[in-house]
Amino acid sequence: MISLPDTLAAPGVDLHMHSTASDGALSPAALMALCQSRGLTHVALTDHDSVAGVAAAAAAAERLGLTLLPGAELSVQWRGLTVHVLGYLPEGALAPMREGLAAQAEAREARNLEIARRLEAVGLDDALARARAGVTEERPLGRPDFARALVEAGVVPDIAAAFKRYLGAGKRGDVKMHWPYLGEALGWIRASRGVAVLAHPLRYKLTRRKRGLLLDDFAAAGGEGAELLSGFQNPDETRDLARQLAERGLLASRGSDFHFPGGPLAPGTVSDAPRTPVTPLWHHPSLAAFAGRVGRASPN
Repeated sequence: MISLPDTLAAPGVDLHMHSTASDGALSPAALMALCQSRGLTHVALTDHDSVAGVAAAAAAAERLGLTLLPGAELSVQWRGLTVHVLGYLPEGALAPMREGLAAQAEAREARNLEIARRLEAVGLDDALARARAGVTEERPLGRPDFARALVEAGVVPDIAAAFKRYLGAGKRGDVKMHWPYLGEALGWIRASRGVAVLAHPLRYKLTRRKRGLLLDDFAAAGGEGAELLSGFQNPDETRDLARQLAERGLLASRGSDFHFPGGPLAPGTVSDAPRTPVTPLWHHPSLAAFAGRVGRASPN
């Protein structure tokens, strides 16, 4: 097995990707094949509120010589905002996590019924069936599925217009979810002997002070790291985030947040890692096997 380096500059690593088990465009197996073709060696599947694609991804990864870390991206509430948490599950999703994910799926289905009702009022007939028609796997729908249905029905010219007019924040189809609170979701991850990482902290458009409060609350609830590198980022903001992680002793992760081919991001696509003393996530003791460090002394 290839061992991961002691720094965050590890081009073969992508710990944040999505498949058709949530809102990605590629099946878990096809995603693993794309990762292998792009020279990746260590990857994580982190579908939204789901581990349904992990078994297929693991089988494909083994055939292709990739090292896979099972995971899921959870939507949670924090001080009135929705933020995302990546739960990495080297031992798989145990009972509390599976129960929590099942509850999330039920909540998503209830939300979809309400989105469909609202969109039918603006001219998208049989909205739920139209959204489901373009989905090849049995999974909870998301707003992108309704956006595609609006485009195919000719209600709007493109996906961007669908969100701008009907599905974006504050619009008719923006149905709020009652996500679990931060501490509850992190409890699911800890109960599965997993590692909780705050996803893309720079995307929440928080002030530096409020981002610090989020990191403080996250660490206090049992969170152990954050995505220092998530797709393309401003280098000054990335260095500042690295300082905030270092101040709190949090680990640093990297991931593309890949969803579909042809967009600006591909598996493995992230900005350059800054010079930072922050320890990479894969040095967490629970991820030693994933990092290829079994039988080796961990660096100080």
